[in-house]
Amino acid sequence: MTMNKTELTPKCVFEQFAKINGIPRPSKHEEKMIAYLLDFGKQRGLATKVDETGNVLISKPATPGYENKPTIVLQSHMDMVCDKLVDVDFNFQTDPIQTYVDGEWLKAKGTTLGADDGIGVAMELALLDSNDIAHGPVECLFTVDEETGLTGAFGLQAGFMSGDMLINLDSEDEGQIFVSCAGGITTHAHFDYAREAAPEGLFFLKASIKGLNGGHSGDDINKKRANAIKILARFLYIINEKYGVRLAQFCSGKMHNAIPRDGVVVFAVPEEVKEEVKAAWNVFTCEVEEEYHVTDTTMTFAMESADAEPVMPADVSTRMIRALQALDNGVFAMCQDEEIAWLVETSSNVASVQSEEGRTTIVASQRSNVMSNLKNMANTVKALFQLAGAEVEQSDGYPAWKMNPNSKLTQFVVETYKKLFGKDPKVLGIHAGLECGLFSERYPNMDMVSFGPTLRGVHTPDEKLHIPTVKMVWDHLVEILKTIE
Repeated sequence: MTMNKTELTPKCVFEQFAKINGIPRPSKHEEKMIAYLLDFGKQRGLATKVDETGNVLISKPATPGYENKPTIVLQSHMDMVCDKLVDVDFNFQTDPIQTYVDGEWLKAKGTTLGADDGIGVAMELALLDSNDIAHGPVECLFTVDEETGLTGAFGLQAGFMSGDMLINLDSEDEGQIFVSCAGGITTHAHFDYAREAAPEGLFFLKASIKGLNGGHSGDDINKKRANAIKILARFLYIINEKYGVRLAQFCSGKMHNAIPRDGVVVFAVPEEVKEEVKAAWNVFTCEVEEEYHVTDTTMTFAMESADAEPVMPADVSTRMIRALQALDNGVFAMCQDEEIAWLVETSSNVASVQSEEGRTTIVASQRSNVMSNLKNMANTVKALFQLAGAEVEQSDGYPAWKMNPNSKLTQFVVETYKKLFGKDPKVLGIHAGLECGLFSERYPNMDMVSFGPTLRGVHTPDEKLHIPTVKMVWDHLVEILKTIE
């Protein structure tokens, strides 16, 4: 760990963040983090428990004189998205995240930083470890597997926590108080086949793209960023329609909730047209660079000859290419209510394509703040893949979190912010998914808000944390716990 602690304030929070970034915690592999949290609570004599799903709850009694204040639940997810630059040697199952300070930002060396949502976890641990912060009864909830399936939130049972107010610390823009979020469904399309020896007279090429910005498929879907899968599919469609293509490999994207930043396809075309295909690639890539000259300025393309290998059947290649060309990707609809017309209502993102020996799997995620439109978007994607002959599976999805117009917690959080910083925070909905939607099903009377420090580049190796905003959020949180009635 290469943190320069002298530049990091509040010290108590960043010390906790440094400790947990030394603990491997990929989604679905949080065992070491769970053990750490259980030991953390027990060493401090705090009531600590874990449920069957792996969620941990550590309760801290009120400081003397604050016993009559309401019980506040603080909540963060303990897992992190694990992504790295292709040339970085790093094992997320064993290696600690290496961080460094760059001006006002905290970054990681070639990997995701883990501030989503490790900085929220660190704030909770700092509070639990403190002996100089006045507060009422506090319950700190740490959930598992938020990033890949919301497993912890799905598995949380009624009665596990007792508070009636919850502050989720998983938002990414300081000064913004979130009071609603989108629901989501993930679609998996499987193309099964028996590979064949490549027919005579074919020439193999490998085309690749890298250096895209990518980003979170909820927060960043409206920013018109390039999607590596869609770009490669566009080129394959053009060439397939003109010359015919036999696909061998299509690999792009890793996470279901991220816009893919790079990708590689290996394909074969008739040998006599190989030069035409190379020329078409050069023209195509220039057009794409111009198309995304504002949002993706560092994209790079490459094409080279490749060794022959078994290929997918011709009809599978064509059906898959056509499906990826036709697949709706990006913003589908904006919110209709005038006061939130700026908010994305419904979207879909094709997140990954991975080819194996006898199967290629395509993953796309659909989101919406309106559950009927979420189902419609998911059905649209499903129908497309069905028409293409794929086997389609869809998750049960997670619900949207509906805004509570009578939220006393929201009002108090806003007023406290104004008193501390002399300005109004923004009260918003978010197109990304938050666990609050699932919490509201198990705890229908719970009053909830979400806020956090400023993060950028989440779910990518460009993830960074704006250091000054951590102190602002910490000061806000401490003041809420001290003064809430």
